[in-house]
Amino acid sequence: MSQFTAPHFQSHEAAREYLEGLRWSAERVCPHCGTVNESYATKKPGVYRCASKECRKDFSVTTKSVMESSHIKLNVWLQAFYLMASSKKGMSAHQLHRSLGVTYKTAWFLAHRIREAMRAGGLMAPFLGSGGKTVEADETFIGRKLGAKKARAGHHKNAVLTLVERGGSARSFHIDGASAGDILPIIRNNLSREAKLMTDEASHYRVIVDIHGVASHKTVVHSRDEYVRYEAGETISTNTVEGYYSIFKRGMKGVYQHCAEKHLHRYLSEFDFRYSNRVALGIGDGERADLAIKGAAGKRLTYRQSH
Repeated sequence: MSQFTAPHFQSHEAAREYLEGLRWSAERVCPHCGTVNESYATKKPGVYRCASKECRKDFSVTTKSVMESSHIKLNVWLQAFYLMASSKKGMSAHQLHRSLGVTYKTAWFLAHRIREAMRAGGLMAPFLGSGGKTVEADETFIGRKLGAKKARAGHHKNAVLTLVERGGSARSFHIDGASAGDILPIIRNNLSREAKLMTDEASHYRVIVDIHGVASHKTVVHSRDEYVRYEAGETISTNTVEGYYSIFKRGMKGVYQHCAEKHLHRYLSEFDFRYSNRVALGIGDGERADLAIKGAAGKRLTYRQSH
């Protein structure tokens, strides 16, 4: 592919040097004990030994990352990171399998490990809406429409809650249902009390706002075909979060087609990552891929730990 002309996409060794530059820059850090620039190269290419008396362990650039213990060449890993980071609606394991020339099983696990790298976790800003910014909140349901008999048997659509800061990032959560009790803990942990919250007319948001408290809460009444209105120069709508869901659903239905409930949180992390690092915020495909690669450090995902 034309986008894979850079040296780090072409060879394992060039990819290793590129990864070392991203993860360590000029300061090589032992992932076992955290000592900086106290290691030396071993006879094995890319393997270093910590010189600290308390450690003395061997490590490489992939140690304690989603790439650890992988037999896949590092340049193939970097190609996979680039493809998943640059595909707006996602890239299925079948597409990765064909594009990278690896088995479907390898492509499937590559994709899940990269989604784990994209998971923001504790690296995210503590609260959305800090400093009086506007945050839109909404829920959607993902999955197949099933009959009442199967629904009673526990086969149902999965509920998703998304918070989107206008001009900023998105955070999505797989929730048990769309009640105040399901949503309130997420609001408490992610929404600043300084935020200007915008939602639809759902009654549970009024309960949540009464308990949590925000700078202001404005609603649009979709049941009356109201989708946007203007008050004193302020745009009242949930169009931003609806736009996020538009991309998310096109990806889930058109690209991935099926998602097991136990993996839904990983797909949400993937779409959140690309949205929060989009071109509109000045982040190109290459930079986005590099951010995902940096996010691989400190995370593991094995076959035994599939979700």
